[in-house]
Amino acid sequence: MKSIAFGQYYPAESPLHRLDPRVKIILTILYIVCSFMCKNVLSYALLLISAIALVMLGRIPLRIVLKGLKAVLFVLGFTAALNIFWTAGEQLLFEWKFIKIYVEGIYAAVFIMIRITALIIGTSMLMTYTTTPIALTNAIEDLLSPLKKLHVPVHSFAMMMTIALRFIPTLTEETDRIMTAQKARGADFTSGSLVARAKALIPVLIPLFVSAFNRAGDLATAMECRCYNGGEGRTRMTVRKLRFADIIPLFLILLFGAGLVALNILKIGYTM
Repeated sequence: MKSIAFGQYYPAESPLHRLDPRVKIILTILYIVCSFMCKNVLSYALLLISAIALVMLGRIPLRIVLKGLKAVLFVLGFTAALNIFWTAGEQLLFEWKFIKIYVEGIYAAVFIMIRITALIIGTSMLMTYTTTPIALTNAIEDLLSPLKKLHVPVHSFAMMMTIALRFIPTLTEETDRIMTAQKARGADFTSGSLVARAKALIPVLIPLFVSAFNRAGDLATAMECRCYNGGEGRTRMTVRKLRFADIIPLFLILLFGAGLVALNILKIGYTM
C-alpha cells in the first residue's frame, strides 16, 4: 500500500519540473495515445526508451520510480498470464493437455507489460512527480476555461480532481494503518477462500470510509475558515505564460508519435 506513488510530488530541479503544467497535461494525453499506437517490436522498444528518457529528464531517483511500480506488479503478472495462456497463434511453443502456449502469446504478454509500465512511468513523470497540486489545479482550470461560457463550474471541477489525486497516498497510508491495527487484534487477510478474505476486509472498509468522511469534513471546514468561495473573482499570485521552451516538447511528442507510426509501417519483427 505504501508503494502507491500517485499524487506524490517529488521536489527537484529538472526540465520537467520547469515545464508549464498546461503543456504537461497535454503531453500526458498525447503520450497515452502514443502508447496505444505501438504495434511491433521496434515501436515498443521506442516506447520503453521514451519512459527511461522521462525518468532521466525528471531527475527522480530510480528507486522511487521502481517503488511506485510495486503496486501494479499483480496487474502486470495477471495481464501477462492472460495473454500467454489465452492468445492463440500459428507458432505453437508448448502444449500439455488443454494448455497451449504460442509464440504470439509470449509477444503479447511482453508488449502489454511494456505498455503498462511505460504508461505508469510516463504519466507519473509528466504529472504527479513533477507537478505540485496547486499548479495542477490551475492548469486544469486554464485548459477547461472555455467551458465557463457554458456555466460549467470549471474551478470546482479542477479542485475536486486535484484533491482526489492528492488524497490517494493519504488514504493508502490510512488503509495500511487500519490493517496493521486489525492484524494486531487477530484479523487474518491472507488465508481462507476468496469470500472469506472479502468478508475480512469489512472491518477495514468501515473505519476507512469514516476516516475519509472525517478528513473531507475537516478540509471543508478549513477552506471555509479561510473564506474560500470558489473560482469567481479569485486571482493568482503567479500567472504563468507560455515560453518557447514549453512549445518544443509538443513538437517532440508529435515527432515521437510519427516515429511510432513509421516503425509500425516497417513491420519488422512480430506485429500485433
